Amino acid sequence: MKKTIAIAGAGGYVGRWCIDQLKDKYNIVALSRREAVDNSDPAVEWRMVELFSITSTIEALKDVDYAIYLIHSMSASTRMNQGSFEDTDLLLADNFSRAAEANNVKQIIYMGGILPKEVEEIEMSKHLRSRLEVENTLGNRGVPVTALRAGIIVGPGGSSFEMIYNLVKKLPILVCPKWTLSNTQAISLRDTLTIIETCVGNEEVYGKSYEIGNPEMLTYKKMIEQTAEMMGLKRLVFSVPVFSVGFSKLWVSYFGKSPKTLVYPLVESLKHTLTVDKKLEFNIKKIDYLSYRESVAIAIDPQVTLPPLPKFKKLQLVENTVRSIQRLPNTRHHSALWIANRYKVWLPFFFKFIIKAKANENGDIGFHLLNSKKPMLQLTWIPDRSDIKRQLFYITGGWLVKRYDYGWLEFREVMNGKYMISAIHEFVPRLPWYVYVNTQARAHLFVMNNFKKYLEKFKE
Repeated sequence: MKKTIAIAGAGGYVGRWCIDQLKDKYNIVALSRREAVDNSDPAVEWRMVELFSITSTIEALKDVDYAIYLIHSMSASTRMNQGSFEDTDLLLADNFSRAAEANNVKQIIYMGGILPKEVEEIEMSKHLRSRLEVENTLGNRGVPVTALRAGIIVGPGGSSFEMIYNLVKKLPILVCPKWTLSNTQAISLRDTLTIIETCVGNEEVYGKSYEIGNPEMLTYKKMIEQTAEMMGLKRLVFSVPVFSVGFSKLWVSYFGKSPKTLVYPLVESLKHTLTVDKKLEFNIKKIDYLSYRESVAIAIDPQVTLPPLPKFKKLQLVENTVRSIQRLPNTRHHSALWIANRYKVWLPFFFKFIIKAKANENGDIGFHLLNSKKPMLQLTWIPDRSDIKRQLFYITGGWLVKRYDYGWLEFREVMNGKYMISAIHEFVPRLPWYVYVNTQARAHLFVMNNFKKYLEKFKE
C-alpha cells in the first residue's frame, strides 16, 4: 500500500518537481491556498489549506504519513500584513508542527539554506537565521525533521538561477561587487530531488540536518561566467572591490527581473561564504552530482519545462482584512496564559484613564474608551482551543470592528518558549481604509512595541 506525502508549497518550483518525482511511488497530497477545479492528474490530490490557521492545517494533514515543507516568506493573503517575513515564517512553521503532531505524521522534510561557518547565528543574515529558526521550530513537537540545507538549486523554473540567467541575458557588461567572489556550492535540481526521495520515510535520516551541494566549489562570479558560456553569449565580467549590498539589491532585482521580496533577503545572505560543512555532508546514498555546467544545460533547455499545475479558483478574500504578527521577548519563559492575562492588565494601565478593560467570569474581555458602554474591541476566549502554551480569542464585537465572525487574536509560545508570538488574523476594521491605515493600524503597532518593551523588563 502506497504511503501518503503532503507537500506544503506544492505550487512552487521545487514543489512542482517533487510531485513529478514522487507521484508514481506515493500518494501525493498537494497543499494550496486556492481550490483546484481542474486537476487532470489522478495521482495527485490537491487540498485547500490556510496555513495561518491551525485548524485548517490539521485538516489538510489528515491521513498523511510524511510531509515536505517548502514554505518560505509566504505572500500575504490580507490587504495589510503587519509583520516581518521572519516572524511570519516562524508562526507558519509552528502551525505546521502542531498539525503534524496532531496527525501523527512520521516525518517532515524541510528545505532550508546552507549556513555560514565564519559567523555566529546572531550575525547571520535575516534570511538564513530565519531558515534555521523554521528548521528548529518544525522539530519542536516530536515529529522527526530531516533538514536539507541547500544553496542555489539549478534547474528549469528555479527562481535563484533565473536571476543569474536574466542578468547574463540582459547585460553585456557585468560589474560584479565584492560579494560575487564568495565561494558557494550550487546543486542541480535532479540531485536535489534524488536526495529528497532518498530521505522520505528513511528512519536513518530522522532528526538530522544535511548540507547539500555539488562538490564543485565556485564563486558567484564564476557561475555567471559559466552561465554566459552555456548560453553562447560573450559577456565581460569583472569585479570591483566594494561590497555594496544596497546597490546589489536594486541591480539584481531590476536586471534579474525578480521581485524584491525574493532578491533582498537572498543578496543579504550572499555576503556569507555558503559552502557545505564536511561533517554535515549527505552520505546516505552515493550521488553522482551534475557539474554546474551540466545543471545549467538542463535549466536552459527549452524542451524541459515546469510540470503543469491544475486550474485554481480565484482566491476569494474578504475586503480590507488585516493580519498583524509581532514577536515578543520571553526571557523568563512565561506561559502564553500568563502573557495574555498580563496584556489584559497592562493595556488599560498603559493608557490609564483613556481605556478600561471589563472582563467576565468566562474570560471574555472588552476594551472600552473612557466610560462608554459599547466596547471598542470585544474578545471572546475559546477555552477548548486554548492551553497554557497558546491562548485564542475570537474578535466578536466592538465599534472598531466591521465583522464579528471572522478575526481572531492569539498569544502563543514558539521555539520552546524562547519567544512569544502575538498575532491578529483576518481582522476587518470598521473605519474607512485610508483612515484605518493612518490611525488604528499605527496605534496597534505603537501598543505592541510598548508591550514588548514592558516584557523586556522581565530579565532573567
